[in-house]
Amino acid sequence: MLWAPLKGIGLARAGNAGRRRLAQLQENDKAVLIYSTYPSQELAESIGAELVDARLAACVNVMAGMTSIYRWQGARHRDSEVVMIIKTRARLAERVIAAVRDRHPYENPALIVLPAEGGSQDFIAWIMDQTGATGGG
Repeated sequence: MLWAPLKGIGLARAGNAGRRRLAQLQENDKAVLIYSTYPSQELAESIGAELVDARLAACVNVMAGMTSIYRWQGARHRDSEVVMIIKTRARLAERVIAAVRDRHPYENPALIVLPAEGGSQDFIAWIMDQTGATGGG
């Protein structure tokens, strides 16, 4: 086994360090869902298509017919909105959020990253594959 210096640690086995780095990468690159809302079906579909085309998302689900009741700038509001769930990987989440913010008309759009704990390993592998090459950076 080769020995290699690790920053701040001194010498350590390169094989163990490599496994630790791989484990950390895998931990930081799990599948995630990003919940977001939009004022119209058309806008949600347009932004969703751009995310999929850029390989920032494997898939988006656009669901119309939601009513949101919320407080904004001191007043209670009730609006029809569209929900989009974006299926991506953790290391792309900030890029997805930035891309959505660039096109979103809301001053403070709902964008919440939710961990995908468990599930179909085949489906999770598909998400990772679809967001790997170009979008994966």
